Amino acid sequence: MATDDGTYEYKLEHGDDFGRTYFRRFDGLAISSVGVGTYLGDSTDAVDSRYRDAITTALESGINVVDTAINYRCQRSERVVGRAIEEADVSRDSAFVSTKGGFLPFDGERPENPGEYVKREFVDTGLVEREDLARGSHCIAPDFIDTQLDWSLDNLGVEEIDLYYVHNPETQLHARSREEVYDQLEATFTRLEERAAEGDISKYGVATWNALRVPEGDDQYLSLPEIVSRARKAAKAAENTATHLRAIQLPFNVFMADGFTVESHEGPEGPQSALWFAHEAGLNVFTSASIAQGDLASEIPEDVEDRLEGDTTVQRAINFARSAPGVTSSLVGMSRPEHVEENVEAGRFDPLGADAFDAVFE
Repeated sequence: MATDDGTYEYKLEHGDDFGRTYFRRFDGLAISSVGVGTYLGDSTDAVDSRYRDAITTALESGINVVDTAINYRCQRSERVVGRAIEEADVSRDSAFVSTKGGFLPFDGERPENPGEYVKREFVDTGLVEREDLARGSHCIAPDFIDTQLDWSLDNLGVEEIDLYYVHNPETQLHARSREEVYDQLEATFTRLEERAAEGDISKYGVATWNALRVPEGDDQYLSLPEIVSRARKAAKAAENTATHLRAIQLPFNVFMADGFTVESHEGPEGPQSALWFAHEAGLNVFTSASIAQGDLASEIPEDVEDRLEGDTTVQRAINFARSAPGVTSSLVGMSRPEHVEENVEAGRFDPLGADAFDAVFE
């Protein structure tokens, strides 16, 4: 697992190459504010090879955050992350690895009949209860997440996962009430608290797409204060002294800034955005889609771009995401070493300060 000493040694080795705020704190760890995402790409050996080279290059160049999920590329992304960590010229305790469970994963390739596969491999075997499924592909019941965590440990080839997310819990709102989703999250958080106590994960969180950045009345909305409250109850049920819920993940970029602009989470003094609530609650924020899955590679709004530092549009887009309050690391898909080389350069520039970032939205 990533350790305080290991990540700080990594920071000492690479820190002089980057801006002052490039490395940021995740509890006691020092982690890079640019991270590798592994979502996109076909489920092929050729893409595996490119990802392995890219992740290895990233780890050896100053990026020590790698994010994946069991369902990404039919489990291939987790497996290639594990191989890259083993092959890179870095120690395991300097690399911060996160993954996610919730979507039913295929194994190596997409089957010809996904519905039949899900029934045969998950429902008929008892891994998933039919009533726990949402949209035929999503389950966050405690027993299922427990099994998925075991699979992820095996895929990654690690003894402990640094951050384990419940993946897109808002998907369950298609099948059950909001209160039922909170109840299921609490039960699953209790299981993750137990796994943290056993040393299988260090921390856990929720990785979302819509849930935390939409207005309260939206069908996909989940309350971050309620999620935190349920995690505290889970810690108590597991007889832990404090909750291990330490992070959220949500999309954030120039085009999708709702996590900063939509005030839908009740804070001590009234409604707050997800980013501000997380910041004040001491939760780490990881941004996904930081360059809008490549859409920001060629153009961002001129009035925003002029405020940002970087030699390329991609670098300026990354630095916009890194500038938001409370952001610990901005994840960017990197499936080729040349992507890594451009993206890591963003960290050599300083992101916007708080006042300058606020000014973008005036």
